[in-house]
Amino acid sequence: MSSVELQSPPSGWLVWYGRLLEGVVMALMVILFLEVMIGVVFRMAGHSLSWYDEVASILLAWLTFYGSALASLRRSHIGCPEIVEQLSPGWRRLVGIFSQCLVIVFFATLAWVGFAIMPILAGDAMTSLPEVPMNLMQSTVPISATLILGTELYYLWLLVSDAELPVKAEA
Repeated sequence: MSSVELQSPPSGWLVWYGRLLEGVVMALMVILFLEVMIGVVFRMAGHSLSWYDEVASILLAWLTFYGSALASLRRSHIGCPEIVEQLSPGWRRLVGIFSQCLVIVFFATLAWVGFAIMPILAGDAMTSLPEVPMNLMQSTVPISATLILGTELYYLWLLVSDAELPVKAEA
C-alpha cells in the first residue's frame, strides 16, 4: 500500500462532491453528443447550423476540464506508482507531499490567471453566437482549477497529517 495513491473516503462530503462532478461530466457528455448529432442531421439535410462546431469545441473543453476535476478526486491522473513503490515508506511520503505541492502550485496559478483573464474577456463574445459572452465560455478554466485545487489541498492535508490513506482502487 502506498501513501501517495489515494482515493476518496467511502463517506462524507467527498462522496456528495464526487456524485455532483459525475453528474456534471455525464450531462456534458450527453449534451455534447446531442449537439453534434443535431449538427450532423442538419448538415445532411442541407441546412448547416452556423454555431454547432464552435459550441461543440467549447463543450469538449468543458468536458475535459470538469473530467479532470473528477479524475483528481478519484486520484486517476497520470502518475508513476511503480517508481514510487520502490522507495522506502518515508521517502514515499516525502515524494507524495512534494508532488502534491507541485500540483497545488500549478492549479493555483491556473486558477489565478483564469480569474484574472475573465474581466478581459467580458467584452468578447462567441463568433457564431454573439449574444453569448466569451468569459462565460472560458469560465471552466478557473472554476475547474479551483475544484482541483480544493481536492489536491485535501489530499495534501491527509498526507501531511499522516491519516490512514486507502490505496486507489483498480479499474
